[in-house]
Parts: sequence; C-alpha cells; structure tokens
Amino acid sequence: MSMEPGQDTPPIVKRKVSDRTIAISCLAFFFGMVGMAFAAVPLYAMFCQVTGYGGTTQRVEQMSDTILDKTITVRFDANTSGGLPWDFKPVQREVTMKIGETKLIKYEAKNITSQPTSGRALFNVTPMAAGAYFNKVECFCFTDTVLKPGEDLEMPVVFFVDPEIVNAPELKGVNTITLSYTFFPIPMPAPVAASAEVNKTKTGQL
Repeated sequence: MSMEPGQDTPPIVKRKVSDRTIAISCLAFFFGMVGMAFAAVPLYAMFCQVTGYGGTTQRVEQMSDTILDKTITVRFDANTSGGLPWDFKPVQREVTMKIGETKLIKYEAKNITSQPTSGRALFNVTPMAAGAYFNKVECFCFTDTVLKPGEDLEMPVVFFVDPEIVNAPELKGVNTITLSYTFFPIPMPAPVAASAEVNKTKTGQL
C-alpha cells in the first residue's frame, strides 16, 4: 500500500513500535532493580557505619584499658536474606562478661549448595542506643565471605562493651544486648566465578 507524503504511520505499525518500547522499558527496569538490589547492601552498610543508624556497632583498633566490676549479657543472632543458601548460626547463643572485658566468640556458616557462593554481613545491636558502645576489634563482617560447595567455616568476632555505657542515661537498667548479623548474597569475585563456570562445564562434559 502506497502512502502520500505527510501521511501518519499506519496504526498496526504504531502498535508494534509501542509494544517494542514497552518491552525494552520493562527489561531495563528489571535489570536496573537487580543492580540496585546488589548495590543496596554495601550502600546501606556504609550509611549505617558512618551515621550509627540502626544500632550499628563501632570498629576499633585496640582493646579497652578499663574493665568494670559489672557484668552484661550479650546474645547472638544470625540470619540470611535474599535467598543466600547458607546455614548460618552462632556457635554459642550468649555470653555474660564484664563491661570492658574483651571477648572472642564464633559464628558458623555452611554453603549447602554444589556451587561456590559469596555473601556480605550486615550487623546491628539492640537496643539501638547500645551500638555506639559495642566495639569490634576483629570481625568476619569486615570483609566479604566466599564459601566453596559444602564448605563449613568458623568465623570469629572479638569485641568489648565500652565502659562508658554505664553513663548513658538512655541505657540505664539495660543488662542484656543482642548482636545480630544478616548475610546477603553478593556477586562472586570475578576469578572465583570464572573458575566455578569452568568446573561446571567440565562436569557437564563427563
């Protein structure tokens, strides 16, 4: 069918163009949301560590010089999110310690799949106000964690509760605080991901 110059595009052609535009927009939105999901974890962690929001704990380089003759109980919680296929839990559920005393505890994580996976831990303390007084000297949460297929890993946390907590009016009467970790999936480091893909290909050829 011929068209005179200046005539509009036929309706059927407009519909195809419209459908294609919608499809491209949906794909762009989908991949954008996936990218934002991965970016949200490090961005949120950075925000919490800078602002102390949500009971975020403090990182220190040295232990406390003061140990009080007063005890506090610290409970430990573990969670995974985003479909990360790990069995993640604390080795011990709680400890009672002197305020200012340095303590070593451990968490365990196991990859229950046949593929290597990578995770990043976000953490907080409740009551939230206690986060400013919960100091970590060493923690698996300082770096990302990669687990091989079926790997079971013990992960240490070295911490103390700042003696200044007894002078905080908002924490008066608080004798128990909870340290909680949530592991989120993150993209595998490039060399590890490439190695996993090669091994997967070799297995499929057997």
